Amino acid sequence: MRLLVQSIRDYAIFMLDPHGVIVSWNDGAERIKGYTAGEIVGSHFSVFYPPEAVAEGRPARGLRQAATEGRWEEEGWRVRKDGTRFWASVVITALYDETGDLRGFGKVTRDLTERRSMARALDERGMLLSRLVQAQERERRRIASDVHDDTIQAMVTVGMRLRMWEQELPEEHARAVAAVDAAVDAAVRRLRELAFDLHPPGGGLVASLNAYLRETMPGDGVAFDLSHRLDAEPPYEAVVTVYRVCQEALTNVRRHARASRVSVELASLDRGVHVRVRDDGVGLASKDGEVMHYGLVEMRERAEAAGGWWTIDGPPGAGTTVEFWVPAVPRA
Repeated sequence: MRLLVQSIRDYAIFMLDPHGVIVSWNDGAERIKGYTAGEIVGSHFSVFYPPEAVAEGRPARGLRQAATEGRWEEEGWRVRKDGTRFWASVVITALYDETGDLRGFGKVTRDLTERRSMARALDERGMLLSRLVQAQERERRRIASDVHDDTIQAMVTVGMRLRMWEQELPEEHARAVAAVDAAVDAAVRRLRELAFDLHPPGGGLVASLNAYLRETMPGDGVAFDLSHRLDAEPPYEAVVTVYRVCQEALTNVRRHARASRVSVELASLDRGVHVRVRDDGVGLASKDGEVMHYGLVEMRERAEAAGGWWTIDGPPGAGTTVEFWVPAVPRA
């Protein structure tokens, strides 16, 4: 029986003591979760749960229910040794000895990330998401075009007339006109930035992010690195989601992080795209100790609406890391 359990690789099968401490480990658990037996035996099994699930008390609740009802089952996100997440099917079974005393729990975990991604590809909500993303990007393209071709051009004309008046008016009036002209120029620059931000990604995910970094970071004195290990170009809606979340994260770096360097890492993982955006800035806490919330809700909602996950970590003074994953399953 020990040889059978230890050799199974498609399922993580291990035992917990009555308090949730890991006391055994099989090959499947090492393959799925990334820990060797020597690294994980003796640790509490809550290490596999995302921080938000631990804060909600989900690991302890699972053990209580298993002890009361004999078993507990759920599907949800779990965390590997390297910090990435996978969608798991989990069953916890209470184990009693011949006297009826609780000896611990048997825990069986299966990685369902790929199956979940495939199911999402066939799900009607996935199709609606695809249509919504395309509609949003068409609207963004239209607004960008209107801003560039209409509003900006009109303001440039106003600026030209102001400069003509500046040359003709007496000095005391010319200074006032020059100040208005400077304000118009600043507004034109902001509108051009807005039009650039609204423009949808084109030419592929990596090329689009590289162009965005080159356009925006040098002006704020932020050096950047972009690396990727993508097996193939993701589907359009995945490209848009990744690009927009990265765009929001990078905007925060420019405006709030006071960073000197930022790195963007892309990788193919679990039939999706895994992304890390890291900077060396001040972290998430402001001067009064409160956590900043610049666009965080929008980033999380974009990733989760696509069927993925999103997290952020930013200890004060130690930089900020935005990490997320979205499925990237081509549709027929």
